[in-house]
Amino acid sequence: MTNIDLSGKVAVVTGGSRGLGLEIARGLARAGASVAIASRRLESCQVVAEELIAAGGQASAHAFDAGRWEDCDRLFAEVTARWGSAQILVNNAGKSPVAPSSLETSQDLFDKIIATNLRSVFRLSALFGTQMRDALGGAIVNISSSGSLRPDPSFAPYAAAKMGLNVLTQTFAQEYGPKVRVNTVMPGPFHTGATAAWSHSEAFERHARRNLPLQRGGNPPEIAGAVLFLVSELSSFTTGACLTVDGGHSIGRVSASD
Repeated sequence: MTNIDLSGKVAVVTGGSRGLGLEIARGLARAGASVAIASRRLESCQVVAEELIAAGGQASAHAFDAGRWEDCDRLFAEVTARWGSAQILVNNAGKSPVAPSSLETSQDLFDKIIATNLRSVFRLSALFGTQMRDALGGAIVNISSSGSLRPDPSFAPYAAAKMGLNVLTQTFAQEYGPKVRVNTVMPGPFHTGATAAWSHSEAFERHARRNLPLQRGGNPPEIAGAVLFLVSELSSFTTGACLTVDGGHSIGRVSASD
């Protein structure tokens, strides 16, 4: 198998201080990329940056609130000032709070979900995508959700935002091609700190055994391979694609008893 070598490339990972984003940042660093880690808590980003540097890599930490348009502009400016430019952007930051019902979903909550999961992806892709197109090219990977394909009424705004993200992938692939490739990874149920309450529950494990082809949830390191493939030359003829990494969740059975 061809080794993935990202030496000399700068990768930006939003939501990169924990969960799936952390494993993506680690995978990119192991492949040789310099990684700009961005999330709401600067201290958490600094811890990750120090880890990657201690392992022999290069990294920088950036405070970033994905719900704020101006933070997208500031992150772009900081990365450009620190590294000169970026060749990889991973739009991973997301938020999936739920209300008791659609009727009880407030305008503020709805707007925050859309801003974090969709609007930030649009702005960052426009900024970094233009930079990549005007330079030597690059790759953008958007982290969506298999819930965009099989939405549950309990998280309608989140699923709608993620489906919108899938659309942005296709539109930006056209706008910035051929020099910039833009693709989506759609994770399914993963075991992370944010999902531990349900992903390690007996109810979920029972559901997985009955309905998912791989009969389990994913572990965070299992997301990195998909991203590395999509940002490397191994996927040089792939753009506008949506890759599911979900243990078969998007094709699994739906049980009336679960």
